[in-house]
Amino acid sequence: MKKTVYTILITAIIILAQSCKSDMVKENFRFADQQIEYALQLVDSVIQNDNRDDDTKAKNPLVSPRTIDDEGNLKMVRARDWTSGFFPGELWFMYEYTKDNKWRERAEEFTENLEGLRNYKGTHDLGFLIYNSFGNGLRLTDNESYKQVVLDAAYSLASRYKPEAGIIRSWDHNRDKWQCPVIIDNMMNLELLFWAFKESGDSTFYNIAVSHADKTMENHFRPDFGTYHVVDYDTITGEVLNRHTHQGYAHESTWSRGEAWALYGYTMMFRETGNKAYLDQAVNVAEYIFTHPNLPEDLVPYWDYNAPEIPNEPRDASAASIAASALYELSSYVENTENAELFRNYADTILDNLTTGYRAAPGTNGGFLLMHSTGSKAGNSEIDVPLVYADYYFLEALIRKDKLENNISIFN
Repeated sequence: MKKTVYTILITAIIILAQSCKSDMVKENFRFADQQIEYALQLVDSVIQNDNRDDDTKAKNPLVSPRTIDDEGNLKMVRARDWTSGFFPGELWFMYEYTKDNKWRERAEEFTENLEGLRNYKGTHDLGFLIYNSFGNGLRLTDNESYKQVVLDAAYSLASRYKPEAGIIRSWDHNRDKWQCPVIIDNMMNLELLFWAFKESGDSTFYNIAVSHADKTMENHFRPDFGTYHVVDYDTITGEVLNRHTHQGYAHESTWSRGEAWALYGYTMMFRETGNKAYLDQAVNVAEYIFTHPNLPEDLVPYWDYNAPEIPNEPRDASAASIAASALYELSSYVENTENAELFRNYADTILDNLTTGYRAAPGTNGGFLLMHSTGSKAGNSEIDVPLVYADYYFLEALIRKDKLENNISIFN
């Protein structure tokens, strides 16, 4: 009898725990449903009241929210802004979770605004721009018209490959400072190339992605697995000319969002190649983050792990949401059960703390979900504000959490 009561009690506790976990995801999506509806009202109003001249509006229409200004007003960007693919991606995540066609319709609307970028070769950010928008749309709807857009974007990205250095060039600006800069962020655009390889059968895409990841692993990391933001290459010899920062505190400091990009990027590389070196790299980056003495208790990092005024430095919720999403995936790959549980616990803790301490009140924050992100403290830009990509990875992390808790593959 006692054994039966004990078994029932344990079962009830397990069910309650699972219910609490599921409720956190559901509650966040209920909030997101309300908040993104508010965001769309603001977006529609900004577009309607755009007072630029007609020629400027026609050439560079405002297509996506990015952040808010000092007065709390919504700031929108044109298609070529590197962040313009995140909001359509959020709308696709809302459709994925809710199955409500109202989200699909708005996702299609904001996605189609970016179609003109498919042949744009002036940026390395085509993964952010096209894969997050058209790629998510293709994944969720099998819309055949999206397929060629994504493939064209992959060819455009591949055109920036520099074979002598074995990397994809990042920025075209600051040519007086760098010959061929590569930023750690660029790891995030390689997923587009792997999709193109599988779709087209052209191994060039695969080889470029692997070469770029290998060179980044070789040249962007310090012995402790902290990252450099910018590595500058000689395009003739392939030699590394400089290791710099652009958005971090100093050349030898570790910019927290850059470290999160690395964690996400090498986790994705293992998924796409099965190369254990990439898995080991991701694990080492995770260990750097979560054993760093300057990581706050809530696991939401300061904008740079070596910023001089810690603890009086701005946080970066975007770095936390990127890391959480990556950790859910990483936890499903590591063979060590303790590490798998540890990484999932880190991700759960981040989401719990973002939900309780960083989530905006409904109808505020320009319609963005999260507060307290930092775009570029070094550039005195977007400090302690909402940022669209923080919200994108927050929703992605929630979806990944929900799938894992329901024993569904993240990439089904």
